[in-house]
Formats: sequence, C-alpha cells, structure tokens
Amino acid sequence: MEEPVLQLQEVTRCFGSGETAATALDGVDLAVRAGEVTGLIGPDGAGKTTLMRLAAALMLPDQGRIEVLGIDAVAEPVAVQSRIGYMPQRFGLYEDLSVQENLDLYADLQGLPPARRQERYDELMHMTGLAPFRRRLAGKLSGGMKQKLGLACALLREPELLLLDEPTVGVDPVSRRELWQIVYRQVREHGMSVLLSTAYLDEAERCDRVALLHQGRLLGMDRPAAFSEPLTGDCFVLEVPPGVSARRLQRDLQAHPAVADALVEGEHIRVVRWPDQPLPLDLLGSEGPALDFRPVPPRFEDAFIRLLRSPDEVPPPMPQIGSAGAGQADEVVIRAERLERRFGDFVAVKGISFQVRRGEIFGLLGANGAGKSTTFRMLCGLLPVSGGHLSVAGRDLRHAAAQARARIGYMAQKFSLYANLTVLQNLRFFAAAYGLRGRRQDERVDWALDNFELRPLVQRNTGVLSLGHKQRLAFAAALMHEPQILFLDEPTSGVDPIARREFWARTNALAEAGITVLVTTHFMEEANYCDRLVIMAEGEVLAEGTPRAIRERARDPQHPEPSMEDAFISLVAHREVAA
Repeated sequence: MEEPVLQLQEVTRCFGSGETAATALDGVDLAVRAGEVTGLIGPDGAGKTTLMRLAAALMLPDQGRIEVLGIDAVAEPVAVQSRIGYMPQRFGLYEDLSVQENLDLYADLQGLPPARRQERYDELMHMTGLAPFRRRLAGKLSGGMKQKLGLACALLREPELLLLDEPTVGVDPVSRRELWQIVYRQVREHGMSVLLSTAYLDEAERCDRVALLHQGRLLGMDRPAAFSEPLTGDCFVLEVPPGVSARRLQRDLQAHPAVADALVEGEHIRVVRWPDQPLPLDLLGSEGPALDFRPVPPRFEDAFIRLLRSPDEVPPPMPQIGSAGAGQADEVVIRAERLERRFGDFVAVKGISFQVRRGEIFGLLGANGAGKSTTFRMLCGLLPVSGGHLSVAGRDLRHAAAQARARIGYMAQKFSLYANLTVLQNLRFFAAAYGLRGRRQDERVDWALDNFELRPLVQRNTGVLSLGHKQRLAFAAALMHEPQILFLDEPTSGVDPIARREFWARTNALAEAGITVLVTTHFMEEANYCDRLVIMAEGEVLAEGTPRAIRERARDPQHPEPSMEDAFISLVAHREVAA
C-alpha cells in the first residue's frame, strides 16, 4: 500500500496557560492517502485550522510526530514547505498589489524558475477565469475572484500536497462549484493530493474520505457514506400541512425528545430521529392533522448533527422581545424605489425596487460582485444613495438617517467586535453606543448574557472565543437597544452547522415576535427560512418572490425537485447566456 502523503501520530497542540489554556489537538492520529481529496470536518474550535498549520510546518506540535511526503515536518519544515501548497482561510493575498503582482510575489517566495512562470501564469489565469483582471488590485476583487486568485497562488509550483483551509467560506454557489472543478482537475490530471477543511457539509460528501474532529480529538475517518449509512431508517421528510407555519413546526419538532435534527427544506422539513425512537405523529394535537413522515436516504450532514448532539441536550433559550416588534403585520417598513449607487463611472446598483413588511425575514442573495452588499449598506444607512428613494422604519434615509438608524440593529459579516475587550465589556460598549445608561443598561446586559448563553464567558477576551461564540455575542450586541429592524450581513459565514441551526432558531423567534429581519447569505439552504427574497446579478434584480416561487423557475427534467442552490445557479446561468 502506498505511503500516506500526510501522517500525524499522537499529535497534541495546546495554546495559552493557566485559566486560558486550551488543547487544540489531543493525541490525533491521521493519515491522508495519495491522490485523494480528504475533507477535514468539525464544529468551531475542533482544531481544524491548527491541524492545517501543523501540516504546513507553520507551527510545531507539543508532542507527537508529523510526516509530510515522507519528510519529518518538525526537523525539516522548509523542505516540507517547498513541496506543498497552502491556502489559508483569508487567502493570504496582498490587497494593495495587483493580481499579476501577487502571482509574481508568490512565484518569488516559492522559488519558481523565471523560465516556467509565463506558461504557468497563463494556465492558471485561464483555469480561474482571471486573465482579464491581471492589472486589478486584489483588494478590488469580489470574494469569489479572491478565492480563485488565492488558489492560483497556492498552485503555482504544482505542489504534491495541497492544503485548503475553508476555501469556500463567504463565496457564492457558482464560485464554490468552480473551485471544486479546479481542485478535481488537479487531482485527475496531476495526481495531486488534497486536504481541505470546510463548513459546508454537502462539500464533505464530494470528498474521497473525511476526518471528523471534535474538541481536538479525531472521532473517525472514513468514506462519507460510512458515517451516514448507520442512520438508514432514521431520516425523513415531512410535508408542512396547509395553514401550519413551517418555522413553528420545525421549532416544535426540534424540541421533541425523539428528534435529533429538524431542518426546513422548501415546503418540507427534514427530520432525523434518535435511534429506536417513535416519530411524533400527533405533534399538532388532537385538533390538527397527523404528520406524514416519508423515509429518505441519510446524508453526511444528518450523521454529523446526530454524532455531535446529545439526546439530553436542552434547546438554546429564545430571545425574549419587548415591544420592539409591535405594529401592523402588513406594514411596509423598508421601501426601496429605483435605488441606485454609483462609484464614479461604475454603477454598482441599477435602479432596483422592493418592499419589506413588518415581521418578515427577507433575503438578499446574489453572486459575489452582484451589488447585494452595496444595497445592504445603503439600507443600513452606511452608504449614501446615489439615486432613487429609500425609507427605513418610516424615515427617508436621505434626510433622517440618524432617526432610522436608531430603530435598526446591524450585525456585520466580521461581527465588528473588539477582540481585546471581554464579553461583558463588549456588551457594555455597544449598549452605551446605543444610548443605554444605568439600570437600563444593566438590564439589557443581563438579558444578553442569559438569552445568548454568554454568562460562562463573561470575563473571557473576545479574541479567543470560537467563531460560534463570537456570532452569539455579535447577535446579542445588535439587539441591545431592542430594534424594530435587524440587518444580518452573512451572519453564519464560516460557522459550523450546529451554530447555524442555533442562530436560525433565534432569528425565527425574533420574526415570530414581529421583528423585521433582512439577511444576506451564501448558504442557499438558509434562503428557505426567508418569507421572500431577492436574487441580484450585476446590480439588478434577477428574481424576486417566495423561496417556493423561485425554486419553481428551475424545475426541469434534470431537476424535478430543485434546491435553492439549483435555482440560483440556473438563474445566473440563464442571465449569462442571454447576455
């Protein structure tokens, strides 16, 4: 049998000391086979990035042995780094350099001979579609283009082992698909071995094998199907009965002791039960219809959730909302009419119109560079409008932006937290920024600590929190002043599926209480939680409507039951063909 390209034996790595000490990896044994794509999967704080950095010989283990391509990574780190490619989470690009200058810099760092460079540049630019953008600054690229440039820089030397640390976080489905095509082309044509970590569990199913990490320990390593097959007979889809709220039904199912997972998928709810448990057929009571659970094949995501959850787990508390959501249910609280935004000669948003009603969850989706982030920032009052009319919470943003902002909460994609402040200090800072003082501030801080399960972390510095805990803290901070409207910009980017489920449970509870939620996301399945949504492309509205109506537009013989991702890719592809 061929020797593994990467082997870890009893590897342990710790960080900090005293009360802040944390074990990132705890006695991990792992072997990556040659010529395969191996997925590294696990919740936030599982140790995935630490393992990647150890494999790239960028840090040393506290104990254990690491061999990369037969080289001792501890004794000869430079030899390892000369034969691998490594793409970190933030792509490692220099944003003040152009695409070509980034390529030149990485070619110098990797020692690529000048005679080989032009041919390799041309091949990679063609492969990634970046050839027309060689002179553009990396900082001016869309998220998907940055992703492809980062990958191109990692592939310059045609490495024998390619390490990709969450390469698809924060990019749209089209860009994700393109990245996978590039990766498998390297495996197929060059025999490259790939180890990648991902927060998308559908991507894990594309891997030859997956390694599942949890709290620094390896829970298992096998084919994706080997994890899901034991759940055969325990996975179902449930059609939501007429007149029943899918969000409420999902919440009630998730709280039932027989149910390990309940996830909204279009007009259905996917249900995973605990072993040997009876299904809750009478969940709606004697007055409601009996629920009809239809068996379906298990997926890797089903196995992931059931492995990491406990039957005794208590659902997270739902945020208790005061009078912030009060008002007429059909009241229009966001009105955009012929909205435009120009940057010099470039028109980023081209006369779009839509309305959002009180208590709705409204999604704003689009490929990287579609203009949705620009639109989102105008809606929040962070960017002035170049043309058209925009009112938020009954205030014209051209003339009363400050009054409108007092009624909204904003959760930024990077969470906008202060890493050197504790959880408590962050909460007090944001409370003060929203004008809360004295007893009122104390009440809201206590509310946040209890409703978002942050009390055990109250004196911990925010910078050392897991991504899931940072998400909770940022969510709480955005709600400190009880806003009427909540803006969520890529709120689940990079967090694991369990944290995403907790986030949406809280968001659904806010919408049920009358809070209006406007959200951008690259997780297409999350669009199913929206009441209505807009899909943008090149600054214009490509589609608007309910998730069901948009999915219907993608129904064809190849996709008799299209997912939201199928619909998104179909709409973008049809626009490109028409153009």
